[in-house]
Amino acid sequence: MSGNLATVSYIGAIILFILSLGGLSNPETSRRGNLYGMVGMTIAVLATVFGPRVTAAGIPWIIGAMVVGGGVGLYAAKVVKMTQMPELVALMHSLVGLAACLVGFASYIDTSIQFTGAEKTIHEVEIYVGILIGAVTFSGSLIAFGKLNGMIGGSPLLLPARHWLNLVGLLVVIWFGGKFISAHSVSDGMMPLLVMTVIALLFGIHMVMAIGGADMPVVVSMLNSYSGWAAAATGFMLSNDLLIVVGALVGSSGAILSYIMCRAMNRNFISVIAGGFGTGGGAPTAPKGEAAQPAGEVVPVSAAETAELLKEAKSVIIVPGYGMAVAQAQHTVYEITKHLREKGVNIRFGIHPVAGRMPGHMNVLLAEAKVPYDIVMEMDELNDDFPDTDVAMVIGANDIVNPAAQDDPTSPIAGMPVLEVWKAKTSIVMKRSMASGYAGVDNPLFYKENNRMLFGDAKKMLDEVLVALKGA
Repeated sequence: MSGNLATVSYIGAIILFILSLGGLSNPETSRRGNLYGMVGMTIAVLATVFGPRVTAAGIPWIIGAMVVGGGVGLYAAKVVKMTQMPELVALMHSLVGLAACLVGFASYIDTSIQFTGAEKTIHEVEIYVGILIGAVTFSGSLIAFGKLNGMIGGSPLLLPARHWLNLVGLLVVIWFGGKFISAHSVSDGMMPLLVMTVIALLFGIHMVMAIGGADMPVVVSMLNSYSGWAAAATGFMLSNDLLIVVGALVGSSGAILSYIMCRAMNRNFISVIAGGFGTGGGAPTAPKGEAAQPAGEVVPVSAAETAELLKEAKSVIIVPGYGMAVAQAQHTVYEITKHLREKGVNIRFGIHPVAGRMPGHMNVLLAEAKVPYDIVMEMDELNDDFPDTDVAMVIGANDIVNPAAQDDPTSPIAGMPVLEVWKAKTSIVMKRSMASGYAGVDNPLFYKENNRMLFGDAKKMLDEVLVALKGA
Protein backbone atom coordinates (compact mmCIF):
# COMPACT_ATOMS: atom_id res chain seq x y z
CA MET A 1 0.00 0.00 0.00
CA SER A 2 1.39 3.40 -1.02
CA GLY A 3 1.86 6.22 1.45
CA ASN A 4 -0.89 8.29 -0.17
CA LEU A 5 -3.39 5.44 0.02
CA ALA A 6 -2.51 4.84 3.66
CA THR A 7 -3.08 8.54 4.40
CA VAL A 8 -6.47 8.51 2.69
CA SER A 9 -7.39 5.37 4.64
CA TYR A 10 -6.40 7.10 7.88
CA ILE A 11 -8.60 10.09 7.04
CA GLY A 12 -11.52 7.77 6.32
CA ALA A 13 -10.96 5.94 9.60
CA ILE A 14 -10.87 9.23 11.52
CA ILE A 15 -14.17 10.32 9.97
CA LEU A 16 -15.74 6.98 10.92
CA PHE A 17 -14.45 7.31 14.50
CA ILE A 18 -16.01 10.76 14.79
CA LEU A 19 -19.30 9.41 13.42
CA SER A 20 -19.00 6.54 15.91
CA LEU A 21 -18.73 8.92 18.86
CA GLY A 22 -21.72 10.84 17.55
CA GLY A 23 -23.76 7.65 17.23
CA LEU A 24 -22.83 6.44 20.70
CA SER A 25 -24.20 9.63 22.24
CA ASN A 26 -27.77 8.37 21.80
CA PRO A 27 -29.20 4.89 22.59
CA GLU A 28 -31.23 4.84 19.38
CA THR A 29 -28.13 5.35 17.21
CA SER A 30 -25.65 3.41 19.36
CA ARG A 31 -25.70 0.28 17.19
CA ARG A 32 -24.86 2.36 14.12
CA GLY A 33 -22.14 4.12 16.11
CA ASN A 34 -20.62 0.77 17.06
CA LEU A 35 -20.67 -0.31 13.41
CA TYR A 36 -18.90 2.89 12.33
CA GLY A 37 -16.26 2.28 14.98
CA MET A 38 -15.65 -1.32 13.93
CA VAL A 39 -15.36 -0.43 10.24
CA GLY A 40 -13.06 2.49 11.05
CA MET A 41 -10.80 0.31 13.20
CA THR A 42 -10.65 -2.37 10.50
CA ILE A 43 -9.56 0.21 7.92
CA ALA A 44 -7.02 1.70 10.35
CA VAL A 45 -5.45 -1.67 11.16
CA LEU A 46 -5.24 -2.74 7.51
CA ALA A 47 -3.75 0.59 6.46
CA THR A 48 -1.14 0.31 9.20
CA VAL A 49 -0.20 -3.34 8.65
CA PHE A 50 0.05 -3.03 4.86
CA GLY A 51 1.30 0.55 4.86
CA PRO A 52 4.78 1.66 3.77
CA ARG A 53 6.22 1.69 7.33
CA VAL A 54 5.83 -2.06 7.88
CA THR A 55 8.27 -4.38 6.11
CA ALA A 56 7.23 -7.70 4.61
CA ALA A 57 9.28 -9.55 7.21
CA GLY A 58 7.31 -7.94 10.04
CA ILE A 59 3.82 -8.72 8.72
CA PRO A 60 3.73 -12.38 9.94
CA TRP A 61 4.67 -11.26 13.45
CA ILE A 62 1.97 -8.60 13.45
CA ILE A 63 -0.68 -10.97 12.12
CA GLY A 64 0.32 -13.55 14.74
CA ALA A 65 -0.04 -10.97 17.50
CA MET A 66 -3.42 -9.90 16.11
CA VAL A 67 -4.64 -13.50 16.09
CA VAL A 68 -3.62 -13.96 19.72
CA GLY A 69 -5.10 -10.62 20.80
CA GLY A 70 -8.27 -11.18 18.78
CA GLY A 71 -8.66 -14.63 20.31
CA VAL A 72 -8.39 -13.20 23.82
CA GLY A 73 -10.94 -10.53 22.90
CA LEU A 74 -13.42 -13.04 21.50
CA TYR A 75 -13.03 -15.23 24.56
CA ALA A 76 -13.63 -12.27 26.87
CA ALA A 77 -16.69 -11.22 24.87
CA LYS A 78 -18.21 -14.68 25.30
CA VAL A 79 -17.46 -15.34 28.97
CA VAL A 80 -17.60 -11.88 30.58
CA LYS A 81 -21.04 -11.13 32.00
CA MET A 82 -22.72 -7.75 31.73
CA THR A 83 -22.18 -7.25 35.45
CA GLN A 84 -18.44 -7.65 34.87
CA MET A 85 -18.19 -5.07 32.10
CA PRO A 86 -16.84 -2.30 34.38
CA GLU A 87 -13.99 -4.56 35.48
CA LEU A 88 -13.28 -5.50 31.85
CA VAL A 89 -13.22 -1.83 30.79
CA ALA A 90 -10.78 -0.99 33.60
CA LEU A 91 -8.56 -3.92 32.59
CA MET A 92 -8.58 -2.79 28.95
CA HIS A 93 -7.54 0.70 30.04
CA SER A 94 -4.58 -0.81 31.88
CA LEU A 95 -3.45 -2.54 28.67
CA VAL A 96 -3.47 0.78 26.81
CA GLY A 97 -1.28 2.28 29.53
CA LEU A 98 1.07 -0.70 29.44
CA ALA A 99 1.34 -0.43 25.65
CA ALA A 100 2.27 3.27 25.95
CA CYS A 101 5.03 2.39 28.44
CA LEU A 102 6.43 -0.42 26.31
CA VAL A 103 6.37 1.67 23.12
CA GLY A 104 8.06 4.52 24.98
CA PHE A 105 10.95 2.36 26.19
CA ALA A 106 11.27 0.71 22.77
CA SER A 107 11.38 4.11 21.05
CA TYR A 108 14.09 5.31 23.42
CA ILE A 109 16.23 2.20 23.02
CA ASP A 110 15.78 2.09 19.22
CA THR A 111 18.89 3.53 17.58
CA SER A 112 17.80 2.98 13.98
CA ILE A 113 16.48 6.54 13.81
CA GLN A 114 18.78 9.29 15.07
CA PHE A 115 17.50 12.71 16.12
CA THR A 116 19.61 15.79 16.68
CA GLY A 117 19.09 19.22 18.19
CA ALA A 118 15.50 20.34 18.77
CA GLU A 119 14.10 17.17 17.17
CA LYS A 120 15.92 15.05 19.73
CA THR A 121 14.58 17.13 22.62
CA ILE A 122 11.00 17.00 21.31
CA HIS A 123 11.20 13.24 20.76
CA GLU A 124 12.53 12.66 24.28
CA VAL A 125 9.79 14.84 25.78
CA GLU A 126 7.23 12.76 23.88
CA ILE A 127 8.77 9.57 25.27
CA TYR A 128 8.94 10.90 28.84
CA VAL A 129 5.36 12.21 28.88
CA GLY A 130 4.03 9.14 27.10
CA ILE A 131 5.56 6.74 29.63
CA LEU A 132 4.40 8.97 32.50
CA ILE A 133 0.77 8.95 31.36
CA GLY A 134 0.93 5.28 30.44
CA ALA A 135 2.33 4.21 33.82
CA VAL A 136 -0.31 6.18 35.75
CA THR A 137 -3.04 4.69 33.55
CA PHE A 138 -1.67 1.16 33.90
CA SER A 139 -1.37 1.01 37.69
CA GLY A 140 -4.48 3.11 38.34
CA SER A 141 -6.59 0.92 36.07
CA LEU A 142 -5.38 -2.24 37.79
CA ILE A 143 -6.40 -0.83 41.17
CA ALA A 144 -9.78 0.19 39.71
CA PHE A 145 -10.18 -3.37 38.38
CA GLY A 146 -9.43 -4.72 41.86
CA LYS A 147 -11.94 -2.41 43.51
CA LEU A 148 -14.67 -3.14 40.99
CA ASN A 149 -14.00 -6.87 41.22
CA GLY A 150 -14.10 -6.84 45.01
CA MET A 151 -10.46 -7.92 45.36
CA ILE A 152 -9.68 -4.53 46.94
CA GLY A 153 -11.98 -2.86 49.46
CA GLY A 154 -14.10 0.07 48.33
CA SER A 155 -13.13 2.31 51.25
CA PRO A 156 -10.64 5.07 50.39
CA LEU A 157 -7.06 4.75 51.60
CA LEU A 158 -6.17 8.19 52.93
CA LEU A 159 -2.46 8.53 53.65
CA PRO A 160 -1.29 11.38 55.90
CA ALA A 161 -0.37 14.48 53.87
CA ARG A 162 -1.31 12.63 50.68
CA HIS A 163 -1.54 15.82 48.61
CA TRP A 164 1.96 16.83 49.72
CA LEU A 165 3.17 13.38 48.70
CA ASN A 166 1.64 13.90 45.26
CA LEU A 167 3.28 17.33 44.98
CA VAL A 168 6.69 16.00 45.98
CA GLY A 169 6.31 13.17 43.48
CA LEU A 170 5.46 15.66 40.73
CA LEU A 171 8.50 17.81 41.52
CA VAL A 172 10.75 14.73 41.50
CA VAL A 173 9.29 13.69 38.11
CA ILE A 174 9.98 17.15 36.69
CA TRP A 175 13.53 17.16 38.06
CA PHE A 176 14.31 13.74 36.61
CA GLY A 177 12.72 14.89 33.36
CA GLY A 178 15.42 17.52 33.08
CA LYS A 179 18.09 14.91 33.80
CA PHE A 180 16.56 12.62 31.16
CA ILE A 181 16.53 15.25 28.42
CA SER A 182 20.07 16.39 29.18
CA ALA A 183 21.45 12.81 29.12
CA HIS A 184 24.11 12.25 26.44
CA SER A 185 23.47 8.54 25.92
CA VAL A 186 20.75 5.92 26.26
CA SER A 187 22.44 4.40 29.29
CA ASP A 188 22.63 7.80 31.03
CA GLY A 189 18.95 8.53 30.37
CA MET A 190 17.64 5.11 31.37
CA MET A 191 18.00 5.67 35.12
CA PRO A 192 15.91 8.90 35.24
CA LEU A 193 13.34 7.23 32.97
CA LEU A 194 13.05 4.20 35.26
CA VAL A 195 12.78 6.36 38.40
CA MET A 196 10.00 8.40 36.80
CA THR A 197 8.20 5.21 35.75
CA VAL A 198 8.25 3.85 39.29
CA ILE A 199 6.95 7.15 40.71
CA ALA A 200 4.20 7.24 38.06
CA LEU A 201 3.17 3.68 38.89
CA LEU A 202 3.01 4.53 42.60
CA PHE A 203 1.02 7.68 41.85
CA GLY A 204 -1.53 5.70 39.84
CA ILE A 205 -1.95 3.28 42.75
CA HIS A 206 -2.19 6.07 45.32
CA MET A 207 -4.61 8.10 43.22
CA VAL A 208 -7.22 5.35 42.80
CA MET A 209 -6.75 3.85 46.26
CA ALA A 210 -7.69 7.25 47.72
CA ILE A 211 -11.01 7.21 45.87
CA GLY A 212 -14.18 6.14 47.66
CA GLY A 213 -16.24 3.29 46.28
CA ALA A 214 -19.24 5.50 45.48
CA ASP A 215 -17.15 7.39 42.93
CA MET A 216 -15.92 4.39 40.94
CA PRO A 217 -18.11 5.21 37.89
CA VAL A 218 -16.27 8.53 37.64
CA VAL A 219 -12.95 6.68 37.99
CA VAL A 220 -13.81 4.47 35.00
CA SER A 221 -14.56 7.48 32.78
CA MET A 222 -11.46 9.31 34.08
CA LEU A 223 -9.21 6.34 33.28
CA ASN A 224 -10.86 6.16 29.87
CA SER A 225 -9.64 9.72 29.32
CA TYR A 226 -6.16 8.85 30.58
CA SER A 227 -5.96 5.87 28.21
CA GLY A 228 -6.85 8.16 25.31
CA TRP A 229 -4.07 10.60 26.15
CA ALA A 230 -1.67 7.67 26.57
CA ALA A 231 -2.62 6.51 23.07
CA ALA A 232 -2.09 10.04 21.72
CA ALA A 233 1.33 10.17 23.36
CA THR A 234 2.14 6.84 21.72
CA GLY A 235 1.14 8.36 18.39
CA PHE A 236 3.61 11.19 18.90
CA MET A 237 6.38 8.71 19.74
CA LEU A 238 5.63 6.69 16.59
CA SER A 239 4.88 9.74 14.40
CA ASN A 240 1.49 8.19 13.64
CA ASP A 241 -1.11 10.86 12.90
CA LEU A 242 -4.05 8.47 13.17
CA LEU A 243 -3.06 7.35 16.67
CA ILE A 244 -2.64 10.97 17.74
CA VAL A 245 -6.10 11.97 16.51
CA VAL A 246 -7.88 8.88 17.84
CA GLY A 247 -6.14 9.20 21.20
CA ALA A 248 -7.14 12.86 21.40
CA LEU A 249 -10.75 11.93 20.56
CA VAL A 250 -10.87 9.31 23.32
CA GLY A 251 -9.02 11.52 25.79
CA SER A 252 -11.18 14.59 25.25
CA SER A 253 -14.48 12.68 25.17
CA GLY A 254 -13.48 10.83 28.35
CA ALA A 255 -12.61 14.11 30.04
CA ILE A 256 -15.96 15.62 29.03
CA LEU A 257 -17.77 12.55 30.34
CA SER A 258 -15.83 12.76 33.61
CA TYR A 259 -16.83 16.42 33.95
CA ILE A 260 -20.50 15.61 33.32
CA MET A 261 -20.43 12.80 35.88
CA CYS A 262 -18.65 14.98 38.43
CA ARG A 263 -21.45 17.52 38.11
CA ALA A 264 -23.97 14.71 38.51
CA MET A 265 -22.27 13.71 41.76
CA ASN A 266 -21.49 17.22 42.99
CA ARG A 267 -17.76 16.51 42.79
CA ASN A 268 -14.98 18.93 41.86
CA PHE A 269 -13.46 18.10 38.49
CA ILE A 270 -9.96 19.27 39.49
CA SER A 271 -10.14 17.05 42.56
CA VAL A 272 -10.95 14.11 40.31
CA ILE A 273 -7.90 14.72 38.16
CA ALA A 274 -5.70 15.10 41.25
CA GLY A 275 -7.11 11.98 42.91
CA GLY A 276 -8.39 11.44 46.40
CA PHE A 277 -11.88 12.75 45.72
CA GLY A 278 -15.22 11.51 46.93
CA THR A 279 -14.06 10.96 50.48
CA GLY A 280 -16.32 13.39 52.24
CA GLY A 281 -13.54 15.66 53.26
CA GLY A 282 -11.46 12.81 54.53
CA ALA A 283 -14.15 11.07 56.56
CA PRO A 284 -13.83 7.33 55.99
CA THR A 285 -16.85 5.41 54.81
CA ALA A 286 -18.11 2.14 56.19
CA PRO A 287 -16.83 -1.05 54.58
CA LYS A 288 -18.69 -2.11 51.49
CA GLY A 289 -21.77 -4.18 52.21
CA GLU A 290 -21.60 -3.71 55.96
CA ALA A 291 -25.07 -3.50 57.45
CA ALA A 292 -25.91 -0.01 58.63
CA GLN A 293 -27.23 0.63 62.12
CA PRO A 294 -31.05 0.72 62.02
CA ALA A 295 -32.35 4.30 61.99
CA GLY A 296 -36.03 3.40 62.20
CA GLU A 297 -38.53 0.71 61.33
CA VAL A 298 -39.03 -0.63 57.85
CA VAL A 299 -42.27 -1.92 56.36
CA PRO A 300 -41.71 -5.14 54.38
CA VAL A 301 -43.97 -6.01 51.48
CA SER A 302 -44.59 -9.23 49.56
CA ALA A 303 -44.42 -9.82 45.81
CA ALA A 304 -48.22 -10.19 45.70
CA GLU A 305 -48.70 -6.88 47.52
CA THR A 306 -46.22 -5.23 45.16
CA ALA A 307 -48.19 -6.53 42.17
CA GLU A 308 -51.38 -5.13 43.70
CA LEU A 309 -49.81 -1.69 44.10
CA LEU A 310 -48.60 -1.75 40.49
CA LYS A 311 -52.04 -2.85 39.21
CA GLU A 312 -53.74 0.05 40.96
CA ALA A 313 -51.18 2.61 39.78
CA LYS A 314 -51.67 4.92 36.83
CA SER A 315 -48.10 6.21 36.83
CA VAL A 316 -44.98 4.17 37.66
CA ILE A 317 -41.30 5.11 37.62
CA ILE A 318 -38.70 2.33 37.85
CA VAL A 319 -35.19 3.18 39.09
CA PRO A 320 -32.71 0.39 38.24
CA GLY A 321 -29.38 -0.05 39.99
CA TYR A 322 -26.45 -2.42 40.27
CA GLY A 323 -28.61 -4.96 42.10
CA MET A 324 -30.67 -5.43 38.95
CA ALA A 325 -27.47 -6.09 37.01
CA VAL A 326 -26.19 -8.62 39.53
CA ALA A 327 -29.51 -10.52 39.52
CA GLN A 328 -29.79 -10.31 35.71
CA ALA A 329 -33.36 -9.18 36.22
CA GLN A 330 -33.64 -6.78 33.27
CA HIS A 331 -35.60 -9.24 31.11
CA THR A 332 -38.22 -9.78 33.80
CA VAL A 333 -38.37 -6.01 34.25
CA TYR A 334 -39.17 -5.73 30.56
CA GLU A 335 -41.96 -8.32 30.82
CA ILE A 336 -43.49 -6.41 33.75
CA THR A 337 -43.15 -3.16 31.82
CA LYS A 338 -44.79 -4.65 28.75
CA HIS A 339 -47.68 -6.04 30.79
CA LEU A 340 -48.32 -2.76 32.62
CA ARG A 341 -48.17 -0.69 29.44
CA GLU A 342 -50.74 -2.98 27.84
CA LYS A 343 -52.98 -2.20 30.83
CA GLY A 344 -52.60 1.53 30.16
CA VAL A 345 -50.11 2.32 32.95
CA ASN A 346 -47.72 5.20 32.24
CA ILE A 347 -44.41 3.54 33.08
CA ARG A 348 -40.98 5.13 32.74
CA PHE A 349 -37.41 4.46 33.84
CA GLY A 350 -35.29 6.94 35.75
CA ILE A 351 -31.54 6.61 35.11
CA HIS A 352 -29.02 8.32 37.35
CA PRO A 353 -25.75 9.27 35.56
CA VAL A 354 -23.72 7.07 37.91
CA ALA A 355 -26.12 4.14 38.33
CA GLY A 356 -24.24 0.86 38.23
CA ARG A 357 -20.47 0.64 38.01
CA MET A 358 -19.77 2.46 34.77
CA PRO A 359 -21.33 5.23 32.63
CA GLY A 360 -24.40 3.96 30.78
CA HIS A 361 -24.43 0.63 32.63
CA MET A 362 -28.21 0.63 33.17
CA ASN A 363 -28.96 1.88 29.66
CA VAL A 364 -27.03 -1.05 28.19
CA LEU A 365 -28.85 -3.59 30.35
CA LEU A 366 -32.28 -2.17 29.50
CA ALA A 367 -31.42 -2.00 25.81
CA GLU A 368 -30.33 -5.65 25.97
CA ALA A 369 -33.78 -6.51 27.36
CA LYS A 370 -35.44 -4.47 24.55
CA VAL A 371 -36.97 -1.84 26.85
CA PRO A 372 -38.16 0.98 24.53
CA TYR A 373 -35.68 3.87 24.39
CA ASP A 374 -38.39 6.54 24.64
CA ILE A 375 -39.39 5.54 28.19
CA VAL A 376 -35.80 5.41 29.49
CA MET A 377 -35.16 8.90 30.81
CA GLU A 378 -32.38 10.72 32.62
CA MET A 379 -32.70 11.93 36.19
CA ASP A 380 -33.22 15.59 35.26
CA GLU A 381 -36.01 14.71 32.84
CA LEU A 382 -38.36 13.21 35.43
CA ASN A 383 -37.21 14.21 38.91
CA ASP A 384 -40.01 16.79 39.04
CA ASP A 385 -42.57 14.08 38.17
CA PHE A 386 -42.23 11.99 41.34
CA PRO A 387 -44.88 13.94 43.32
CA ASP A 388 -47.41 12.95 40.61
CA THR A 389 -46.26 9.31 40.52
CA ASP A 390 -48.28 6.55 42.18
CA VAL A 391 -45.43 4.02 42.56
CA ALA A 392 -41.68 4.53 42.39
CA MET A 393 -39.98 1.14 42.22
CA VAL A 394 -36.25 0.97 43.07
CA ILE A 395 -34.54 -2.21 41.85
CA GLY A 396 -31.18 -2.74 43.50
CA ALA A 397 -30.21 0.94 43.75
CA ASN A 398 -29.17 2.64 46.96
CA ASP A 399 -26.95 5.72 46.97
CA ILE A 400 -28.63 7.31 43.94
CA VAL A 401 -32.00 7.42 45.79
CA ASN A 402 -30.62 8.42 49.20
CA PRO A 403 -32.36 11.54 50.65
CA ALA A 404 -29.35 12.06 52.95
CA ALA A 405 -27.64 13.64 49.94
CA GLN A 406 -30.07 16.54 50.34
CA ASP A 407 -30.83 16.46 54.06
CA ASP A 408 -27.53 15.56 55.75
CA PRO A 409 -24.61 17.96 55.09
CA THR A 410 -22.23 15.60 56.94
CA SER A 411 -22.98 12.64 54.67
CA PRO A 412 -20.18 11.47 52.32
CA ILE A 413 -22.67 11.90 49.45
CA ALA A 414 -23.94 15.33 50.60
CA GLY A 415 -24.86 17.54 47.65
CA MET A 416 -25.00 14.67 45.19
CA PRO A 417 -28.10 14.98 42.98
CA VAL A 418 -30.37 11.97 43.54
CA LEU A 419 -33.65 10.59 42.21
CA GLU A 420 -36.32 11.83 44.62
CA VAL A 421 -38.32 8.60 44.75
CA TRP A 422 -39.57 9.33 48.30
CA LYS A 423 -41.82 12.05 46.87
CA ALA A 424 -43.98 9.46 45.08
CA LYS A 425 -47.23 8.31 46.65
CA THR A 426 -45.57 4.95 47.40
CA SER A 427 -41.99 3.86 46.96
CA ILE A 428 -40.89 0.22 46.83
CA VAL A 429 -37.23 -0.64 47.34
CA MET A 430 -35.98 -4.06 46.28
CA LYS A 431 -32.91 -5.26 48.19
CA ARG A 432 -31.44 -8.52 49.41
CA SER A 433 -30.89 -7.10 52.89
CA MET A 434 -30.50 -3.85 54.82
CA ALA A 435 -26.79 -3.68 53.91
CA SER A 436 -25.50 -0.26 52.94
CA GLY A 437 -24.71 0.65 49.36
CA TYR A 438 -21.33 1.17 47.70
CA ALA A 439 -20.84 4.48 49.51
CA GLY A 440 -21.17 2.68 52.84
CA VAL A 441 -23.85 5.00 54.28
CA ASP A 442 -27.33 4.34 55.64
CA ASN A 443 -30.36 5.28 53.56
CA PRO A 444 -33.20 7.12 55.38
CA LEU A 445 -35.50 6.26 52.46
CA PHE A 446 -35.98 2.77 53.90
CA TYR A 447 -37.64 4.15 57.03
CA LYS A 448 -40.08 6.64 55.47
CA GLU A 449 -43.79 6.04 56.04
CA ASN A 450 -44.63 5.75 52.36
CA ASN A 451 -41.80 3.32 51.61
CA ARG A 452 -42.04 -0.46 51.39
CA MET A 453 -39.16 -2.96 51.33
CA LEU A 454 -39.31 -6.01 49.06
CA PHE A 455 -36.48 -8.23 50.28
CA GLY A 456 -34.92 -11.02 48.24
CA ASP A 457 -33.12 -11.70 44.97
CA ALA A 458 -34.37 -9.19 42.41
CA LYS A 459 -34.87 -11.78 39.65
CA LYS A 460 -36.77 -14.18 41.91
CA MET A 461 -38.99 -11.52 43.43
CA LEU A 462 -39.75 -9.85 40.11
CA ASP A 463 -40.69 -13.24 38.64
CA GLU A 464 -43.19 -13.61 41.48
CA VAL A 465 -44.49 -10.09 40.87
CA LEU A 466 -44.95 -10.90 37.15
CA VAL A 467 -46.84 -14.11 37.95
CA ALA A 468 -49.10 -12.22 40.34
CA LEU A 469 -49.78 -9.53 37.74
CA LYS A 470 -50.65 -12.00 35.01
CA GLY A 471 -52.69 -14.15 37.33
CA ALA A 472 -55.02 -11.29 38.25
